[in-house]
Amino acid sequence: MSAAVKIPFRATAPVPAVDLTRELAPLGDALKSAFGVSFCFWCNESGEILLPTLQQPGANDPLRGELARAVVGLEPQFVADEDFVLLLAIPFAIQPGITVVAQSAFVVRQPAEGESLAGAAQLLGLEESRTALWIQRQTSWSPEALLRLAAAVQRSIQAETKVKNLEREVEKLSDNLASTYEEICLLHGVTQNLRISADDEKLGGLVLNWLLDCIPAQSLAIHLLPVAEPGETTYRARTSNTLLSAGKCLLTSEQFGQLVSHLQLSAGCGPVVMNHQAIDQPQWPLPQVRQLIIVSLAEGERVFGWLAAFNHADDGEFGTVEASLLNSVAAMMGIHAGNRDLYRQQQEFLASVVRAMTSAIDAKDPYTCGHSDRVARISVRLAKELACDAETLHTLYMAGLLHDIGKIGIDDAVLRKPGKLTPEEFDHIKEHPALGHRILADIQQLAKVLPAVLHHHEQWDGKGYPHKLVADNIPRIARIVAVADAYDAMTSDRPYRKGIEQDRVDQIFRDGAGKQWDPEVVQAYFTARQDVTEICSEERANLTLDVEQWV
Repeated sequence: MSAAVKIPFRATAPVPAVDLTRELAPLGDALKSAFGVSFCFWCNESGEILLPTLQQPGANDPLRGELARAVVGLEPQFVADEDFVLLLAIPFAIQPGITVVAQSAFVVRQPAEGESLAGAAQLLGLEESRTALWIQRQTSWSPEALLRLAAAVQRSIQAETKVKNLEREVEKLSDNLASTYEEICLLHGVTQNLRISADDEKLGGLVLNWLLDCIPAQSLAIHLLPVAEPGETTYRARTSNTLLSAGKCLLTSEQFGQLVSHLQLSAGCGPVVMNHQAIDQPQWPLPQVRQLIIVSLAEGERVFGWLAAFNHADDGEFGTVEASLLNSVAAMMGIHAGNRDLYRQQQEFLASVVRAMTSAIDAKDPYTCGHSDRVARISVRLAKELACDAETLHTLYMAGLLHDIGKIGIDDAVLRKPGKLTPEEFDHIKEHPALGHRILADIQQLAKVLPAVLHHHEQWDGKGYPHKLVADNIPRIARIVAVADAYDAMTSDRPYRKGIEQDRVDQIFRDGAGKQWDPEVVQAYFTARQDVTEICSEERANLTLDVEQWV
């Protein structure tokens, strides 16, 4: 149905006198990468165009500016509905007080014969004949998919912005390092270990030992708080309190928590320094602690843990020098912890995307449900036999799960046909590696799996597809997935045949080594054959995507 656009009255405000082009261009690139089309940007307050595009009809029409002014809130939404064409608006709060709206038109279905194109033509600013031609050339989306993808892109951009802001904070903090030689050495050591991949516990242990050489304390400790609930993570994450210490440890993890509660500490409280006068009180709960400095490991309002120094080495008093140093170190570690957890959340989001894609493959061809999971696990087992490193194992597992993603684009009648395929149908099936490559090509985090998706049907002798690569020119992960894929395909029941007996499978691999498959990978199969057989005999495992947790 065609819906009239209702635009609420709003007093027009001028566009802020700032040049937004530099900020909007990356947003436009990110949206085009995600949706495959260009977006035009408008000011939500004034309705003025900020960044036009010439790659979509009607994109720069002043009416679109009025539609942009009608956007309320920051959720993706449709601001025009002309039956088979929807106008998607995605708001972004790019600066305080400045909200921009990205707009682009999408086709949600092809018009029926004789159906009026007048509304769509008006929205696009085209004649009806050109509107029909434009609609035919567009990819059809479901409204739900458009909104989900728009929300995901928003979150991704927000996360990237947050990471950049945090990196700037780390750089600013590094410019204010203490002047003494010991402090410079300590802070330099900390900054050298502030890597996203660095483990919080390992970094904390290093920091405590360095601090013990700089702070006149009998004991130092870091009390790390959980960042996730048990059972809710794909990748390793801390799910309980962890206490690290250097020197004579004075407190248990439970006592540290009691200390924080007693002092009523929060993220923005700053360093707390307590010496004899403050501690020698009847209500003090920890008599073994005579002097204390405690600071938060925080990023914004979120606390990741606490860093504390206990008992002055000479039974003296802690002062501002020690407190300042601990506060600087804690601030850096808090930002690092925030970056790590943000990175983990991004990985969790990617894991959700991969699971959704795997489910889509299984839904497309229910008869082979579980095939991708088995191929992924077999690939990892073969890679272990070939002494591949942990990163390659993880890449191979993801590649196995997604190697057939291109079958989403294959006609159901061909994919599920019980009989022998015609040459034309087989040529259609052979398009799925290239289709899969195109589906995943714009997801930067999946770049390493693309060679396996594109080339898992290449053959050692060059008779495979899509590019007829020969021998070592075929990416190694593709050669490994090819053997895993072939094994599961041969041993699984299909609509047109029962699974092949094990002895026959072994003979096929012997005959195909050096012809169809990499002989080294085939040898790895025979070495690990018992494990491979067990993988295919198990029910779907629903294993975590963090391969290191189950290999």
